[in-house]
Amino acid sequence: MNRAMREPSLGTIGLGGVLDIFKLGRLPATAEELADEVFGPAGERGSLVISGSSGIVGAGKAVQLSSRLHRLGVRVVGLDFHGAPDGIRAQYPALVTAFGQQEADRIIGNILRLGYDGSHLSPELAGLRPRLLLEAIPEKLELKKAHYEIFRKEFPDLEVRSVTSGFPGSELGVGIAHPSFPHQINKVWEVVEPKPSAITRLLWALGMIPVPVSDHWSFVLDVLFCGLTHASVRYHRTSNMPYWKIDKWVRRLLGPNPFRAHEAIGARGSNFLTWSCLHHLGLKYGPLFEPTPEFVEHKDAGSDWYPPGHFRPLVDWKLSPAEESDLGDQILGPLFQMTSLVLHENRARLDHVNAIGELCAQFRRGVLAVARGAGPAEVLKRVAAYHKIHPEAARGAWHPEVFEAMDSPEWQQLYVNAEHDGRVGVITLGRESYNQDVDRELNRAIDWLQQEGIERVILTHDFHLATQLVGADTADFHPALRSEDDGIRISTDWSETARRLHNDFKVSVGFAGGKRCLGGCLELLLHCRYIVAREDAELGMPEVTLPVVPGMEGCHWPFRKAASAHWPELLGMLLGGRAVKARQARGWLVDHAAPLDAALATAWLVASGGDHGLPERKLVEKALQGLPAGVPGLPEAGSPGVEAAREAILATVRAACGSDLPGALAIQARHSAAFMLSDACFHGRVGTDYQKTQLI
Repeated sequence: MNRAMREPSLGTIGLGGVLDIFKLGRLPATAEELADEVFGPAGERGSLVISGSSGIVGAGKAVQLSSRLHRLGVRVVGLDFHGAPDGIRAQYPALVTAFGQQEADRIIGNILRLGYDGSHLSPELAGLRPRLLLEAIPEKLELKKAHYEIFRKEFPDLEVRSVTSGFPGSELGVGIAHPSFPHQINKVWEVVEPKPSAITRLLWALGMIPVPVSDHWSFVLDVLFCGLTHASVRYHRTSNMPYWKIDKWVRRLLGPNPFRAHEAIGARGSNFLTWSCLHHLGLKYGPLFEPTPEFVEHKDAGSDWYPPGHFRPLVDWKLSPAEESDLGDQILGPLFQMTSLVLHENRARLDHVNAIGELCAQFRRGVLAVARGAGPAEVLKRVAAYHKIHPEAARGAWHPEVFEAMDSPEWQQLYVNAEHDGRVGVITLGRESYNQDVDRELNRAIDWLQQEGIERVILTHDFHLATQLVGADTADFHPALRSEDDGIRISTDWSETARRLHNDFKVSVGFAGGKRCLGGCLELLLHCRYIVAREDAELGMPEVTLPVVPGMEGCHWPFRKAASAHWPELLGMLLGGRAVKARQARGWLVDHAAPLDAALATAWLVASGGDHGLPERKLVEKALQGLPAGVPGLPEAGSPGVEAAREAILATVRAACGSDLPGALAIQARHSAAFMLSDACFHGRVGTDYQKTQLI
């Protein structure tokens, strides 16, 4: 029987644990199998109908789903009023950019658009055998209910899901599949249903991220995001700070730009949606959510929040330390209170609540990670300060007791989980980018497995919230732009964690099973004794393009495991910043690359001690000799920053490889930290992001 620190995220949608995937040597379900279940057998499949297909949500989801379903023989039917603007065709240029014209034509060609008068369905629809209706019409309760009745009369067995952002299924009488914005690319769906359905599992098999939530008003995403926008409007009322400047401070504090996001979506529609969520939440839970007059005005006028032409006053708006603390009270206080409601009502698992904030609302760190970092006392202090400013908010929807459980595994392991069967363990990363939260949780997961007596482990993504591993979260580098000590600390701490994968287990297998594994995440996996990858996975170290110097031992660890004949390839990857397919990296970066099922099976054989036939590439601990002086045929740098990074990376490789293993960690950390202080780094992507988000 398997044991886990907490239930695997994958299990919440009825797909078991990650450990079972490796034991079976295959994914728990395929798109083909689930398409059979939802739409009927191949050759006889029915269609997906999206009503309101000309709107932002409907058009975005029609294109996104058609790009996946057309290969399975499932037709997408876009239904909207006669004469409605062609929102689907507006997606075509982006499709061509992403897929090329031929594939874009197939995707658009798989969408059949039908007119609708609001009362009668097109006679053509019956011939298309609708099996699933995704309703994306305006947020008016009676309108939606009437819409369902029209469909039920003609197709009584039709499955229905609403994309509503606010109405619970108990009011609508249907299940919920609420997608996040931007609708054409974001893969997250908040799902409300009695138990995980084949529809939800199909979304997962199509590469989406369905997240179960409970049937409450506005679910999780819109409580957090609409609530953050509402808190920002209330701050405007008390401070008179313009909305565009509040956006800058909120972005610095948490990550999102709530007002700019409304305008990016379209102010008229998004203002109404946010007002609607807050209005109904206010009726249910009280003044914490009740919309301000400014919100009502913007909803009625459909007006933007920013001045015309995005005009910015010439006089900047600075805050004293006391004023900045007050802003934190007025933004974090209500956000923590709203979070207490979400947790009190068990609207979603803690890791899911946290992930929704990051994946959907653009929080740099999920709200639970922020609360955990602050600690229970600070959370209660912020809310108490907010209640002094807005005393009415203290009436209802405040559940401070939920923050008393921060020592529980559910609170402590928001991103990293571990499970084992008594002999082999699996550590799963539920965040695609590595940060200090992930680092701490990874250490706790390793500690737990060791306490459980596990000596064999696989490290991989969680096959649900994280579908790939894209590298370090560069926001964590911001302190290192000002302090060399901070740069050394980050590089040292993360590298010491990575070394545990090599030192603390008898066998460790890094598994790259997603579309890509890059940067710091690849460096992490490379510390495992074996690397197994899906053959078409992209592996690379793009740090030179940022530019930064790899800080998790990428400048010496892979060289110590590769034959000297392959050192030019490693150096070329570091200095060129280009990814390679795993199949091209056999023997010098990965130990085995194969189609996904075969890679899963091999990873399990290695981890469990089966007859896998892969020799372990031993780590050379002494100083390396004969490193190449450069890489012939390296493309032009293209910018002074990349040129400076190439010189710094090459110097780091020489210095770290020229040391023995015990000394190399500190050498690489010093080199990485020193480059963080350079002009090249400050004017690159990391420094530009820092200036944009922190220097306001």
